[in-house]
Amino acid sequence: MLKEFREFAMKGNVVDLAVGVIIGAAFGGIVNSLVGDVIMPIIGAVTGGLDFSNYFTPLSAKVTATNLADAKKQGAVLAWGSFLTLTINFIIIAFVLFLVIRAINTLKRKEEAAPAAPPKPSAEVELLTEIRDLLKK
Repeated sequence: MLKEFREFAMKGNVVDLAVGVIIGAAFGGIVNSLVGDVIMPIIGAVTGGLDFSNYFTPLSAKVTATNLADAKKQGAVLAWGSFLTLTINFIIIAFVLFLVIRAINTLKRKEEAAPAAPPKPSAEVELLTEIRDLLKK
């Protein structure tokens, strides 16, 4: 059973998947930083200093706080600003993956379009070609 598990774990697809998950997690951190530290502040500056991550709608009359963290302590809130931020994260990730896959497909098309060298003829074909050329003379 251990041998079968080792064979399964060492298959190319499993290793590739593991590498993809690790890179995806690191990429997620980069995108979160890009959105939280670059894009959202720019959007906030353009819209007059809005901070979407702190937007919420209270679902209880007990909620009187003006920031999301305190409001969650007071009662139920609909944190739609956080949802908006995560949606922007998703759109950015999807767009970047689209660009990466598009570039990979372009490279594949170029490889397919490149004419391959014709295969070397077999010894019989070479011999018959020489005989044909001699007969033409």
